[in-house]
Amino acid sequence: MTRRGVGVSPGIGHGPAYILAASVPEPPEGATYDGDASQEKQRAMAALDHVAGDLEARGLHAGGQARDILEAQALMARDPGLIVGVKSLIDRDVSAERAVYESFGKYRDLLTKAGGYLGERAADLDDIRDRTIAVLMGLPMPGVPTDAAEPYVLIARDLAPADTALLSKDVVAAFVTEEGGPTSHTAILARALGVPAVVACPGATAIPAGTRLLVDGASGEVRLEPSDDEVGEAVRAAEARLALLSEVTGPGATKDGHAVPLLANVGGPGDVEAALANGAEGVGLYRTEFLFLDRATAPTEQEQEDAYRAVLEAFPGGKVVVRTLDAGADKPLAFLPPSSDEPNPALGERGLRMFRIFPEVMRSQLSALARAHKGLPADLQVMAPMVAAPEEARWFADACRTAGLPSAGVMIEVPAAALRAGDLAPAVDFFSIGTNDLAQYTFAADRQVGALSRLQDAWQPALLDLVALAVGTHGKPCGVCGEAAADPALACVLVGLGVSSLSMGAPALPAVRAVLARHTLDQCRAAAGAARASATPEEARAAAREHLPALAELGL
Repeated sequence: MTRRGVGVSPGIGHGPAYILAASVPEPPEGATYDGDASQEKQRAMAALDHVAGDLEARGLHAGGQARDILEAQALMARDPGLIVGVKSLIDRDVSAERAVYESFGKYRDLLTKAGGYLGERAADLDDIRDRTIAVLMGLPMPGVPTDAAEPYVLIARDLAPADTALLSKDVVAAFVTEEGGPTSHTAILARALGVPAVVACPGATAIPAGTRLLVDGASGEVRLEPSDDEVGEAVRAAEARLALLSEVTGPGATKDGHAVPLLANVGGPGDVEAALANGAEGVGLYRTEFLFLDRATAPTEQEQEDAYRAVLEAFPGGKVVVRTLDAGADKPLAFLPPSSDEPNPALGERGLRMFRIFPEVMRSQLSALARAHKGLPADLQVMAPMVAAPEEARWFADACRTAGLPSAGVMIEVPAAALRAGDLAPAVDFFSIGTNDLAQYTFAADRQVGALSRLQDAWQPALLDLVALAVGTHGKPCGVCGEAAADPALACVLVGLGVSSLSMGAPALPAVRAVLARHTLDQCRAAAGAARASATPEEARAAAREHLPALAELGL
């Protein structure tokens, strides 16, 4: 028997199923307390502070991206709005346990309704709530086993960062969740750990505990009770594939020597180690919003400068493409409120549009970038998100030049920008295509809604047409930094369409490098033409593969 979800971290994992169930009971409705309200408030605040401190300690121990995520989660535990809600309920004779439960519940509902990035943070909020209630009730902290007899497949409705941050491939063979998406913390941490992961897998938690599972983090397939032969075959294939992929090193290029710089997507200095370990030639997408999220005030220019400089120093002579603050929509910031109550935030004031409203935030970020780059040999390129019109591109490029930055570009993630890239080109030095948002806006399909995943497939011929239009004949370099670049077959197609560089999560780099090295530029162009001539993503994928024979040789 096989279940299917969305593969978000490639690889093969196998082992017994461990079902992570809710272990903290809901405090009784109407529960009150004996004694003084101020003492009950102190009890609640002490529990929240304990949980925040525990999360920070876990993050410090884990390091890297896990540290950043857990520190952000600790800030959620200290959120002033939540604390006011808890105290307000206690003033109405509600017990600390129930006050925490109800206050967090209200915030959870808001996040779930918001969807997107915020919707995927609901699991984080649930985890903080449960940990706080466990402290108040004197119960063990919820969590997962770290001393199992053999690596297991961790199954849950969703996973919180604290559940996974301290795990390793020696403990967990794979993650499988019923909820979540490619940008959920489960997916992010699984990729950072190099652990296979499948999300949005219906009925996963109904799998009996102890059931032997075989998980394919690329295809999204979860096979129940596989035979020893099936497991052995899958493992051998994965090992052989890894050995083949590891044979190719050095800069990215096609078989006939056409250079394709292979870059890494990073969220901060903590991601640099993995990028270097996987042979990244630089950074194609530095997501600077991670410096700003979950804060009551903006980071200082010095904080920003330190974070930018740490990444620039890691790639002397290499390219580092920084995306300026992509706030708004599913990534709202407390200190940058939208100017109105937006009925559809994804189509509202986000990205560069927020900079037009708060120009001082942009000036601060551009100034910090210029100072961080001073005296360093890295090739710093700065780009703005959500640019739709030539006037916006000119405005941003002028701001970059005023700040003393050497290169200004724009993201192509709005169909209008792809269709009229030639009109944007005179104002900027380069383009970078964000395939995730470009697909979302092209097909009117929220990228976090699993039911619409087919419309978000980067193999959609209409999306490939837009990529081709964005590359155009304007002569400006045009890279891709969306998830599409991490698909080895699609990477060849993108090169065939004329894309100049590819940026992806660090673990995907070896496979893309190996596949490019085994195909000529003409083969990539033929694959691109065949994919665009198709009518469906399935047909496009199959048509392209006919021109890319080394995919089968590499087991991809």
